Amino acid sequence: MSIDTPESLRAHLQTAIEIEWSTIPPYLCALWSIEDGGNQEAATCLQDVVMEEMLHLTQAANVLNALGGAPRLGAPGTVPDYPAALPHSDRSFQVSLLRFSQEALETFRRIEHPALIGAPPQPDRYTTIAQFYEAVSEAVERLGADRAIWSGDPARQVVPNSQYYGGGGDAIAVTGRHSALEALQLVIDEGEGFAGSVFDGDHEILGEAEELAHYFRFDELCRGRRYVRGDTPSSGPTGDPILLDYDAVAPMRANPRADDYPRGSELRAMTEECDATYARLLARLQTAFNGAPETLADAVRDMWALKYQAVALMRVPVSDTGETAGPAFAAPRR
Repeated sequence: MSIDTPESLRAHLQTAIEIEWSTIPPYLCALWSIEDGGNQEAATCLQDVVMEEMLHLTQAANVLNALGGAPRLGAPGTVPDYPAALPHSDRSFQVSLLRFSQEALETFRRIEHPALIGAPPQPDRYTTIAQFYEAVSEAVERLGADRAIWSGDPARQVVPNSQYYGGGGDAIAVTGRHSALEALQLVIDEGEGFAGSVFDGDHEILGEAEELAHYFRFDELCRGRRYVRGDTPSSGPTGDPILLDYDAVAPMRANPRADDYPRGSELRAMTEECDATYARLLARLQTAFNGAPETLADAVRDMWALKYQAVALMRVPVSDTGETAGPAFAAPRR
């Protein structure tokens, strides 16, 4: 299905919001499972990627708001129930909630995989997220020439304020076609690399130092070797070794759920409390992207509370094999 109308473009930007959010809980599970002081290379990578994914989520919401749309996050069908395929993808793989492991890294590489050279834009049933965004960008380029479609209230924009995203960059306020294309290009480049390189495009768009794109950050962890200047996607990483210790990780069971535990049990109550914090986080983001951008700071505090609850669950054994509980990131029920 092509993107031929402003209504279709707004629908695809809602899909972009759902895609961006669907990557964040799996990355957080892997990050929070890493023991304090261990696997610092991996922890830094995951922390940075989560912050950039939050930025991408905001950019998608900003473009949708500029087009007069209303971002939705937390309503039925807008957040995944893990394990799940990426929203509206070709469903070629499933994303699970996993502790930090080789399996998790392989999944993360699939999420962030660059489009093949010459791969066409794919607005639906996409193979890579980059191809999806290329289709959305092409539609913005074409439909956005009509200034009348940029009818959104500027007050709904999340404006630059780096406290929300750590080192992940800063939001681009969207006022029309040019700034929308810039915002979308930032998402593509940070995920798969800038102009076919292993580095993102932040130095071109935001004036920041060059950093590896998400795919190549996960790729160097998978391969156990660092990318250095001069390396290319075809050469692979040629730098110093990266040593990872998969034993210095909480052995969280895959895709934990509150229903895994008996009603009335302490572990079920802990999991449901964690789910309630998750629902509150989603509600805060919904509010922030729908007219109250200043409340984004409250969502950041909710994420910290969620971390403490998730880590507490990861310390509770649930099987004879030593596996522990973990956060379910269960979709809010209506």
